[in-house]
Amino acid sequence: MHAAAGAAAESLSASYAERRSWLTEYFDRTASDGWKALTSDAPVSRIRATVRAGRANMRETLLSWLPQDLSGTRVLDAGCGTGTASIELARRGAEVVAIDLAQSAVEVGEERQAQEKFAGTIHFCSGDMLSPDLGEFDHVFAMDSLIHYQLDDVMHAVTSLASRTRGSIVATYAPSTPLLEVMHAVGRLVPQTRHTNRAPAIEPLRQRLLYEAIAESRALTDWIPARTTRVQSVFYISQALELVNTATSDDDDMVLGVGA
Repeated sequence: MHAAAGAAAESLSASYAERRSWLTEYFDRTASDGWKALTSDAPVSRIRATVRAGRANMRETLLSWLPQDLSGTRVLDAGCGTGTASIELARRGAEVVAIDLAQSAVEVGEERQAQEKFAGTIHFCSGDMLSPDLGEFDHVFAMDSLIHYQLDDVMHAVTSLASRTRGSIVATYAPSTPLLEVMHAVGRLVPQTRHTNRAPAIEPLRQRLLYEAIAESRALTDWIPARTTRVQSVFYISQALELVNTATSDDDDMVLGVGA
C-alpha cells in the first residue's frame, strides 16, 4: 500500500526534521534510479559493487541477530528502501511494516514482493519511521537509517523506537574512524544545501559517546547494547549494534561493551 505513515513522531527536533526532509528529497528524486539499481542484480560500477557487497554483508549480520522463526511477531523495517530485508523477515513469518522516506523506493519494494512467496506479510508505506501511528513491535530492523543524523537526533530516534518495541532493535550507525572523520571534515569545507544533488553528509559517531548516552537515558533504563560489529567493504563502512530490552529478555549473558 502507498498510504503515508501518518503524523510525525512527537517532539521532533528542528535538526531531525530538516535532515529528514532533505533525505526525502534526495532519495526520492536525485538518487532514486541509482538505489533501485544498487539493490538489484543490475551491473554497477566497481565502487558501487563494493557498496552493494558491504550492504549485503551488513544485512545478513543484522538478520542473524533476529530469531530464525518470527512467526507471530511484528517487525518494523525502518528505512526499508526497496524491501530486501523486509522480504527476508517475511520469509521467517513476521508481520513486517516496511517504511521509507522515499515513495519511489517503496513502490519498487511492492513490485518485488509481488514476485515472492513467504509465510509472513509486508505492509509497505512511505513516511517517518518514528511515527507513533505505526504501532508497537517485537523487533526493529534499522539498517543505515541513522547514519545521516547527529548523536542527539540518533538518540531521539532510538528512544522513540524503543518506547514501542518489546524485544530488540538491530541498527547501524556510521563509526568514527580516521577516514570517515577526514571525509566529514572535508565535506564541511564545501557548503551543502538542499538544492545540491549531493546526499546529506554521513555523521560519524564515537561508540563511547553513543553508549554513554544510552546508559544515561532515563527512557532506555531497560535497554543495553548486546552485540556490535563493524562491516567494511572498501567504499562501505558501517557499525552494527543490537540493543536489547532486558525487561523482556531471558538472556542473562548480555554485557555492555564500551569502545572508542
